Amino acid sequence: MQKRKLGKSNLEVSALGLGCMGLSHGYGPATDRSEAIALIRAAVERGVTFFDTAEVYGPYLNEEVVGEALAPFRDQVVIATKFGFTFGEDNKQQILNSKPEHIRWAVEGSLKRLRTDCIDLLYQHRVDPEVPIEDVAGTVKDLIAEGKVKHFGLSEAGVETIRRAHAVQSVTALQSEYSLWWREPEAEILPTLEELGIGFVPFSPLGKGFLTGAIKQGTTFGSDDFRSIVPRFSPEALQANQALVDLLGQIAQDKGVTPAQIALAWLLAQKPWIVPIPGTTKLHRLEENLGAASVVLSDADLSKIANALEQVKIQGDRYPAALQARVGR
Repeated sequence: MQKRKLGKSNLEVSALGLGCMGLSHGYGPATDRSEAIALIRAAVERGVTFFDTAEVYGPYLNEEVVGEALAPFRDQVVIATKFGFTFGEDNKQQILNSKPEHIRWAVEGSLKRLRTDCIDLLYQHRVDPEVPIEDVAGTVKDLIAEGKVKHFGLSEAGVETIRRAHAVQSVTALQSEYSLWWREPEAEILPTLEELGIGFVPFSPLGKGFLTGAIKQGTTFGSDDFRSIVPRFSPEALQANQALVDLLGQIAQDKGVTPAQIALAWLLAQKPWIVPIPGTTKLHRLEENLGAASVVLSDADLSKIANALEQVKIQGDRYPAALQARVGR
């Protein structure tokens, strides 16, 4: 597995990471703990050194699974986690909270669950409009000075917030959604990151499974699957967006690879400081995803994909309105 550095930082990770959320949260019932641990360790064996989790995944469960899985390899891997919420009495309601005292409380909990004495990359999960980003960055700066955190990251933050945070404590990485069917970061985010020397970690690089071709018109999702409330996965949107998957399938067939591998290879080809974090619960999908790191797209391939994208108008918002309001701030 090739390595990449996130921006101008010295944080080197595998070119593809593993997003661990889906093992515990968001896409139906949690994976059996022993199976989840086995999958994470299989990723380590195959050269993955970058693992993404968050306290909100579960809540708390995913960090525990990741911590147990990676304990034997702790000095070989980079663990990223996130703070930014309190969860209400039922542990289901997500309330934004990036107050400095809460950040410290959250980090202590994450350190215990991850079985480590230092978090490699600590993201603010969502911008809290009630807390100045300078206070957030300053708190993380103090945690870095104390040796509890190595690098600071932001997730789904807007350009102004990124600049203000970076002025207080260097931001190593921004994590946001980016894929062949969500390209909004290209307008302002990517140029800003390049200017400031910040790495980019795309989540949902396979469009929450859509770009694999496994989701068809007529596919339905259970009430415990996040996609059941996402407008982009409505029956009408799935029908309209199938054109993108069809085009991707044609390109993949010409290259002798899978649509998922094309989607990931396309992201890797955009910038050398982009590190996608596809998630999966299945070993064969993990191996398929990692195979994308060796797929080389020529200028002609990239031009063909660009031309294909121009033919397709993606339909459906990527978040319900309440969640959309929390991104890009």
